[in-house]
Parts: sequence; structure tokens; C-alpha cells
Amino acid sequence: MEQDRLLTPAFIAVFAANLINGLSFFLFVHLPGFLSDLGASETQIGFLFSVSAIAAVAIRPWLGEAIDERGRRPVIVVAGLLNIVAVLLYLTVTSLGPWLYVVRIIHGIAIGATFTVLITIGADVIPESRRTEGLALFGVSGLLPIALGGLLGDFILNLGDFEALFLTSAVLAVVAYVLALSLGESANNVGDGERARFIDAIRQPSLLPLWWIAGVFSLVLTGYFTFMRTFVDTTGIGSVGLFFAFYAGTAIVVRVLFAKLPARIGEKRVLLPALGALVVGFVVLARASSSIDVALAGVLSGIGHGYAFPILFAFTVTRTPEAVRGSSLAFFTALFDIGVLFGGPILGAIIEGAGYPAMFLSAGALLAVATIIYYMWDRRWDVPSAPTEPDPVRPAAST
Repeated sequence: MEQDRLLTPAFIAVFAANLINGLSFFLFVHLPGFLSDLGASETQIGFLFSVSAIAAVAIRPWLGEAIDERGRRPVIVVAGLLNIVAVLLYLTVTSLGPWLYVVRIIHGIAIGATFTVLITIGADVIPESRRTEGLALFGVSGLLPIALGGLLGDFILNLGDFEALFLTSAVLAVVAYVLALSLGESANNVGDGERARFIDAIRQPSLLPLWWIAGVFSLVLTGYFTFMRTFVDTTGIGSVGLFFAFYAGTAIVVRVLFAKLPARIGEKRVLLPALGALVVGFVVLARASSSIDVALAGVLSGIGHGYAFPILFAFTVTRTPEAVRGSSLAFFTALFDIGVLFGGPILGAIIEGAGYPAMFLSAGALLAVATIIYYMWDRRWDVPSAPTEPDPVRPAAST
């Protein structure tokens, strides 16, 4: 039996738009260095990331309903333009004053909207028979920026300064916007007269366990994405680029070469060791004393992220009616902002009170406990997978 085609022009276009948009955003893994230069403490840095997350979370109900009711394209037109403006505004920041908070709010709204609508389009254009495999491949567009963003940022800052970093991010945002404008409407239900209700989309019982584990997953990842830069600056161990290159590189290998594994042996059976690999990655980083340790932590975390995110993403799409897919995925992506909202200040406070090893160990322990709770809670929705060789099922950004 012939498989449904995956690499369609629409898939390639949204893949490219998400990749470039992500690269523009992931240059900001170096933002803590900029904030530190302005005099920000670890707690202040965490709070500034939380401010951006609050803005991104606050617009999600409206955003999800707009994506479902008005369509994907109108949202990307507005959100992409706002993202360009937001990145350029960093060039006007010279202190830790109120203006910085305004810029962080605008950027949070813009990146939250662009990321949500692009992954919704990605889910739309993937055939149902190859969902997990397709979402895994689409997720590479979110992982490459993680690997390249850290390295590109290292390169730019070695040759120039943060102004050059922000200008590069703005150029990439423009390219992503042009690519996004080439995308047509991907939803089948737009204009059908049905009003999508955000709350109805997210309160389905089968989704609640997913919200729990995705929320904790996103919270602990704050330990990497918010504090990796200051960890390197403080300890002198490894580099931001080194960690994220191994992190994302490993996740990409997992998704490209082993994307069909979850379909063959079961998503739940792959998800458990994936989350376990993330836990071990935190432990390794807590005990790191060399660049090799940092690289190993990146590999372990990359394995975990490479499988965990796309599997949770695929579960969310599968358990959500198409008519409210935009709202459901808006909340799914909002969980990663909520993770930053709570994870930034909490993990930052642990660093200030007990150091980086204690923070990484705390993050790993929290994820381990959350995984146990998830598997106990989600058992009632376990459905035996029945994949076939011709129709494998497989998963995905940002992230």
C-alpha cells in the first residue's frame, strides 16, 4: 500500500519558515549575557524572561480562537511583522528600566504567536497516517535553530557585540516573514460558522495528563534555555554553543534516523526512557567539571527532547478535534511560556541560594516525579498502537 506523501510543497515551506523564525529567536539564548552586562542578577534575569512569558500566555486564548475562526494566514501576517519590530527594539535598550520590560512583553507576544501558528500549520499539512513521523521531521525545523543559534551567537559575539546579534536576529525574522507569507490557508474549518472556545478545547479529560507532563517538561527546560549562558560564564565549563550543538544535534539524529521507532514499539514505551534521559542529563550537568561533561549532558538531553516533545505534540493533535486544533496547540505552546514564567524565578532563586548543581539536580528530581504521576494518570487513555509498516505514525518547536 502506498504511503501518503509527506514532503509536499506546503510542508517544505512551513518547515523553512519555522526553521528561520526559530533561528532568529534562539540567538536570544545569549540574552542573559546582555542582561548581565546591564547589571541584572540571576533572579532579575529569570524575572525578565518571565515577563515575556506572561505576555505570551496572556494572548493565547485570543490567539487560539483567532487561528481557528479567522484562519492561520491572517494571524501569521500580523504576528510575523510584530516579531520583526520586537527584535529591532532591543537596539534601543540601554538599561534595566521600564522600556526593557516593554520590549520583552512585545517580543513575548510576537514569538508566542508566530511559533503557535507555524506549528499549527505544520500539523495541518501532515497526513494523519504519518502524523508522528511527520511531526518528528517537522520538529527538526525547531531543533536546528537550537543547535545553530548557540553557535551562531558565539560566532557573532566573538566578532562583534550584542547590537550585531540583534541585527542578525532581525534579518532572520524578515526572511522568516517572507517565507511565511508564501503559505496559504491550511485549515478546512475556517469560515464554517462555528465559534471555537479556547476553554472547551483545553479542558478535555484526555488532555489533562498531557498538560501536566508538558508543563513540568517546559519548566525544567528553563534550566537550560535561561541559565546555560550564565552557568558557562560563572563556572568557565564548556560553552553555550557546545551544549546546544550536542543537544539539538542528537535530537535531530534521533528524529531523522529513528523517527519510526515510537510507531513500531509504542509511543508510551519510548516516552518513558526519553524523559529518563533528560533526568540523567540534568544529573550529569550538576556534576560537570569539563567540556566533555557538558557535551554528554547535551547528548542525553537531546535524546530526551528528541522523542519527548514530538510524542507529546502528536498525542495532543490526536486527542483534539480538528475544529479546535488551533486553540489546543495554542495552549500546548503556552505551557512552554508558563514553564519559563515559573521556572525562571524558581530556578534562578535556587541558583542564588545553593548554586548551579542544586538547581540542575532539583530540575531532574522534579521531572522524575512528574513522569511517575503522568504515567499513573494517563493509563486510562492508553490505546494499543496498531501501526503498519506502510503507514507508520511519528512527531514536534521551538522548540
